Amino acid sequence: MTTPINARELFQTAYASRYTWDENFPGYTANVELKQDQAIYTGNARINHDLVVEVTGIADKQVQEGIITQLTDLTITCQRLNFEQAYGTHEFIFGEEDNTGAIEVFVKGNSIDLQYKIRGQEICQISRTIGNTSAVFVYHTNFNTGEGYIRDRYEAIFRNAQTQEISESINFQDTYTKVGNYYLLMHQVVQESPMAGTTEFTYSNIQLLESAKL
Repeated sequence: MTTPINARELFQTAYASRYTWDENFPGYTANVELKQDQAIYTGNARINHDLVVEVTGIADKQVQEGIITQLTDLTITCQRLNFEQAYGTHEFIFGEEDNTGAIEVFVKGNSIDLQYKIRGQEICQISRTIGNTSAVFVYHTNFNTGEGYIRDRYEAIFRNAQTQEISESINFQDTYTKVGNYYLLMHQVVQESPMAGTTEFTYSNIQLLESAKL
């Protein structure tokens, strides 16, 4: 691919190409079912206009917190933030291009030190180190909504930052559906390894909050 003028330009283009919810996003409610091993849990989920997540109807607090964590991660992925507000003071440095055409971009600023890989106009990998843990998020495929891309098959790999030994690897497969003007998570399968089993989240009866109805 043709290298853009600078690393900031490459990253900003990929950042702007993501699918995000606009400022009119009203929030929504859904029924949620979680399957884990032989256990099935059902309850209700709500994401408010301010992106605060609520989960009710599940007595198991660990399961409830797991769903809240998942939906909070979704809101972080889909939240629309102005590029200058988010990255205006950061430094962007080119790295190497790999054999798939993905180009490394290092993003440095304040307490943030991240390494991205960008292929075409899409982010395909994020790496960061927190304390003694190195985390790499690999986006194997992205779903093109027609209004931007969003990850749908990806992997999180955690390593010991000193030895690079893998401590955990988690694979995700997401399915989105369009409700009104917004793409929302309908189904997610989480496969943890080694030998930790599969967790499956299903969201049904998805309803936008009243302010979105035309």
